[in-house]
Amino acid sequence: MNMPSPLQLQSFIAGRWLGGQPGQALASAVNGQPVALTHAETIDFGEAVQHARREGVSGLLALDFQQRAARLKALAAYLNERKEQLYTLSMHTGATRTDSWIDIEGGTGTLYAYASVGSNELPSGNLVHEGPAVPLGKQNKFAGTHILVPRGGVAVHINAFNFPIWGLLEKFAPSFLAGMPCIAKPATSTSFLTEAVVRLMHESGLLPAGSLQLVIGSTGDLLDRLDGQDVVTFTGSADTAAKLRVHPNLIRHSVPFNAEADSLNCAILGPDVTPDAPEFDLFVKEVVREMTVKAGQKCTAIRRTLVPRAQLDAVAQALKARLAKVVVGDPSVEGVRMGALASRSQQADVSERVARLLQGNQLVFGERDGFRPVGEGVREGAFFSPTLLLCEQPMTNDAVHDVEAFGPVSTLMPYGDFDEALVLAARGRGSLVATLVTHSPQVAAQAVPRLAAWHGRLHVLDREAAAESTGHGSPLPLLKHGGPGRAGGGEELGGLRAVKHYLQRAAVQGSPTMLTAITGEYVRGGAVRESEVHPFRRHFEDLQIGDSLLTHRRTVSEADIVNFGGVSGDYFYMHFDEIAAKETQFGQRIAHGYFVLSAAAGLFVSPAPGPVLANYGLDTLRFVKPVAIGDTIQARLTAKRKIDKAPRKDQAPQGVVAWDVQVMNQHGELVASYDILTLVAKRG
Repeated sequence: MNMPSPLQLQSFIAGRWLGGQPGQALASAVNGQPVALTHAETIDFGEAVQHARREGVSGLLALDFQQRAARLKALAAYLNERKEQLYTLSMHTGATRTDSWIDIEGGTGTLYAYASVGSNELPSGNLVHEGPAVPLGKQNKFAGTHILVPRGGVAVHINAFNFPIWGLLEKFAPSFLAGMPCIAKPATSTSFLTEAVVRLMHESGLLPAGSLQLVIGSTGDLLDRLDGQDVVTFTGSADTAAKLRVHPNLIRHSVPFNAEADSLNCAILGPDVTPDAPEFDLFVKEVVREMTVKAGQKCTAIRRTLVPRAQLDAVAQALKARLAKVVVGDPSVEGVRMGALASRSQQADVSERVARLLQGNQLVFGERDGFRPVGEGVREGAFFSPTLLLCEQPMTNDAVHDVEAFGPVSTLMPYGDFDEALVLAARGRGSLVATLVTHSPQVAAQAVPRLAAWHGRLHVLDREAAAESTGHGSPLPLLKHGGPGRAGGGEELGGLRAVKHYLQRAAVQGSPTMLTAITGEYVRGGAVRESEVHPFRRHFEDLQIGDSLLTHRRTVSEADIVNFGGVSGDYFYMHFDEIAAKETQFGQRIAHGYFVLSAAAGLFVSPAPGPVLANYGLDTLRFVKPVAIGDTIQARLTAKRKIDKAPRKDQAPQGVVAWDVQVMNQHGELVASYDILTLVAKRG
């Protein structure tokens, strides 16, 4: 691997790059040669925080949710076009091409995912209505609801060394979408890769001033400068998380602190699986993959491998044979499947922890089994042999449930009955993920509720899921990442859930008219606007929340029910059998619910061509009261919510309008309630 001159790293603080005086040398994990130098200059964190609160907040809130989502999408594309320079640098962290793909394109994939979350699940503007509103009085003159708004503070993101890009972007994406500027602090040993991607992000021109700052080196007095509007997120060791959680200033100002810590995750081979079953091979492959991808430096890696005692020897031999085929060395050498640990200090730490784990346990596979990293200069690298240990008595050995070697290390543990396996899984005292490999739905149904109490994510693997499984160790943008207890007790990702972590929730009370004005979403009982112009004849820009139509009436006849049954094929007895219907709680034949829906559409639709382009769905549909033969129905259609959409090359400019629909009978009683979603064209 060719080594250029070391890079002089810089922090990005208050809109400028800081750093020219060399500080600490950062070595290549592959050959020990200097890759980069931190800077010696001291950062003014007071300036950084003020810049985020003033420039960052105002710049982000000059955009709305939809616009910030569009920026995330454009940023992902920009980074993907320049990813090869990141791959080249990533090798010095010890990562193979596959490892780097998880970090680099997993990171940009997360940007794309949150762009989609913003586009599809968040409104225009910078306020989220967490409805529905709840009437607080008998006449619906006073109601309450919840809103989410930007906090107006700064998010401090402290990241681990193992994923220098993904770790940054998976925190940046939801906080950016929420309108909260970030100060990112990567782990120093691999910060050269984080600095490279932050430079690209700023060069893109897509980030408002102050929305992302970068700290190379120590955080100094940064945490002392935060207050209750701010947020701190942390990924790293459980010990460090415990120290940061009780920082005096964070406690004094009740600063939200979210931790995602490494944990002793487990994989369990179900009691139903025998060596001739497909699930047996799936289990072996999963364990080896989690031991060797990123050289085992993943907070989700499998540290404890639980197997039925009857299958212990077969599993041990299969794992040993597969590990023996793993080529370790310089990631630039063809055929290498596992790279180095991130640093020599990490190598020493893993070695010390393996020594502790070996006390009272056995070595099944390790350095003695022909460990020879390939490549030039690898003697000075941070390589560590894949290491498989065996704990014969895991119920009485505390160390295997407490000591984590953060590298390519896992410990085999036999269990007796399946209940013992579940007890052993819980001995980790809180984990990010557990995998259960079984072909028995009964085993899965028995295990998952108990495992869920101690794990943030559960991965159930069998022959059916294997073709599409993303694996034990892969957090996904739309699923929660985090776990209880030792795993930190926090949450990241999870789609919209993560965005809400960076917003402030408030309850709001007032009249429906006031709540409509505040939330930008029509609340039933609020004032409406009626005019001679049908709401469906208005373009997107011209529609206002509260624009409404009260339709003419229609009396439901027996012919309506017969005809609808003939068209739909729905001859359910309640609509056609007079005798059977009399014996029900309704006491008579009633109209099809979907006939009521269709009849209401006939009442409120404006049939001629116009701005409304399409109806693409219904939400919150409820049939509240039955409609009998002879009842008269009437509908009210009200513009409830508008979402502006960015223009696309393949379609005319348009937005989404949600309409509140109430269908009433002749007594003014609500019989059906729902939201209808339409695409509405913009002028021109």
